[in-house]
Amino acid sequence: MSEQRPFDQPGEHDDFDEIIAAETDRDPDLAVIEAGSRTLRAQAGPAQGDGVPGRPEDPETDKALRAVEQELAGRWGETKLDPSLTRIAALMDVLGDPQRSYPSIHITGTNGKTSTARMIEALLGAFDLRTGRYTSPHVQSITERISLDGAPVTAERFIETYEDIKPYVEMVDGTQEHRLSFFEVLTGMAYAAFADAPVDVAVVEVGMGGSWDATNVIDAAVAVVTPIDLDHTDRLGGTPGEISVEKSGIIKQGATVILAQQPVDAAQVMLKKSVDVDATVAREGMEFGVVAREVAVGGQLLTLRGLGGEYEQVFLPLYGAHQAHNAAVALAAVEAFFGVGAQQANPLDMETVRKAFASVSSPGRLEVVRRSPTVVLDAAHNPAGARAAAEAVTESFGFSRLIGVVGASEGKDVRGVLEALEPICAELVVTQNSSYRAMDADELAAVAVEVFGDDRVQVEPRLDDALEAAVTLAEDESEFAGAGVLVTGSVITVGEARLLLRRG
Repeated sequence: MSEQRPFDQPGEHDDFDEIIAAETDRDPDLAVIEAGSRTLRAQAGPAQGDGVPGRPEDPETDKALRAVEQELAGRWGETKLDPSLTRIAALMDVLGDPQRSYPSIHITGTNGKTSTARMIEALLGAFDLRTGRYTSPHVQSITERISLDGAPVTAERFIETYEDIKPYVEMVDGTQEHRLSFFEVLTGMAYAAFADAPVDVAVVEVGMGGSWDATNVIDAAVAVVTPIDLDHTDRLGGTPGEISVEKSGIIKQGATVILAQQPVDAAQVMLKKSVDVDATVAREGMEFGVVAREVAVGGQLLTLRGLGGEYEQVFLPLYGAHQAHNAAVALAAVEAFFGVGAQQANPLDMETVRKAFASVSSPGRLEVVRRSPTVVLDAAHNPAGARAAAEAVTESFGFSRLIGVVGASEGKDVRGVLEALEPICAELVVTQNSSYRAMDADELAAVAVEVFGDDRVQVEPRLDDALEAAVTLAEDESEFAGAGVLVTGSVITVGEARLLLRRG
């Protein structure tokens, strides 16, 4: 084993065990991945230049942020839903409807929402607009969810925003059958922070679905629908068409709809809703799309057709055909926001577009966090996402042998994810993250053995052990064999792995 092994500190396992035990009863969306960060903080330090903050360095600020996290943890988590906008609407009302003080671009879909939101944000920022971005879930820090000017709000601002709206939250809690949920409070915080900034435009990703999602108290002039596939089927429906009924709820009267390539039944639902509310639709493959793409060092080189013309020689520092399609959708959304294709026919400034796309990052989305062997993180957690990741890894990395590390959440289609990974992974290390929602490693292994066969599956319940085992398997092949490691299955798994592998 080389000196680059990530876990070789005496006593580290004992420390990690203690932190895991202390963290597993917390909501996964409230930084359970600190189990990794607190163990390795001295070695890792904060991430640099990728929009993923670490814990606050100031002890008092860190303590205050933990207190906010704990208060939020006492509310309904994101996996418990009540199909109603009543509570969030009441909160917006007592806050003075901050969400109506700026225009918005609203994003729904199954996969690609966060990457698309980050691209839209980068484009708008390049054209000198002040942006607010609200996305979920986070990779490492809860503060990632609310961004201003392309960067997560500071811990201090996050705390201040929470304290500012807390009296109003409690006021609404007292008038409702159920208290505001974790996600509803965060949504209120985001909208209040954007108004306070103030921002020129908000880029808002739905949490789940559309119609009843807490974000849907905005009246966005541009509605973006990324590819729809099967996920959260117990809540949204069993077919893309059924799921689209809920997601189409973000399409408002007279809006412009930017529609990524969709299954036929999903597209039909979206088009019908657009007709019903007199919305204008721009469809990928018709009004806009990817003209050409080629693999380049560190990403890909694109030619995109937008609503106002072609944009050539666009470098995107992200991997995979799916990210190229996300880029086309993001470009069309920004063009629509500026009135390109409607009020004006000219394309956006070419150099500004190129500069914006070249600056894009999307942590945890086919992100390389280590070399020799190369370790790639991808937050795919459903079959469609896993298929996209598998295709991108095959296209963009010349691995002679790939070791997979998978930790999933309960209730996910893990068989579909594993079947997508089986053709590209020589061996699989099955594990689990520290979330209470994590699927038991042995239960996941039983499915993995059916897909991969017993001789290709190794079980390591602890994530740090799983990463070490995967690196060992990759290095044992040969120092110069070009082996790699792919860590996937859950955003939480990826976030924890990112910290354990000393990102930054």
